Amino acid sequence: METTVYNVQGKESGKVELPALFETKVSAALLHEVVTGYLANQRQGTHKTKSRGEVSGGGHKPWREKGTGNARAGSTRSPLWRKGGIIFGPRPRDYYQRLPQQKRELSLHMALTERMKEGSFIVVDSVAVKEPKTKNMAEILKNLKVQNNSLLLVLDKADAALKRASKNIPELVIAEVKNLNAYQVLWAKKIVCTVAAIEKLKAAE
Repeated sequence: METTVYNVQGKESGKVELPALFETKVSAALLHEVVTGYLANQRQGTHKTKSRGEVSGGGHKPWREKGTGNARAGSTRSPLWRKGGIIFGPRPRDYYQRLPQQKRELSLHMALTERMKEGSFIVVDSVAVKEPKTKNMAEILKNLKVQNNSLLLVLDKADAALKRASKNIPELVIAEVKNLNAYQVLWAKKIVCTVAAIEKLKAAE
């Protein structure tokens, strides 16, 4: 499969042969499994509420059992009371889901295939800025007509100047091929990938 290569001025500069991974059969079930697993693995799981035994106070009986006309009460920290403990609240837990390497790689290939079919995948010869300034990066995105989109920029290696120039652009994520995953690809509405990154994907097949 061939696709057009653009330069940073947004003009066609040639063609590139895409690796076979861009023709992977897509499984929605596998993509869902990997994406939910990835998001689950980002969670810290440190959420916690206090039960009636953990909230401060409430050690004494607020009034005697009989004779006051009030309902029976043994503690001011009952879950029924204001400032009482929480019933069945969240407790610390581990959300880790195992994602085998084969599944991670296959889901990435599927996600790239899907984005290529949609026409959301753009290949550029290279991306570089003379100075680490936001306006330089914004101009490149405007030339490629991908501004105002959630954008994933895939590089073989990201240099410090490019990272700094991209820092203030909202919804722009830079990813190196070695760290690329299916979630990033599916999150982005547009993907800009360099020829060098394509070659690295070929080598990793």
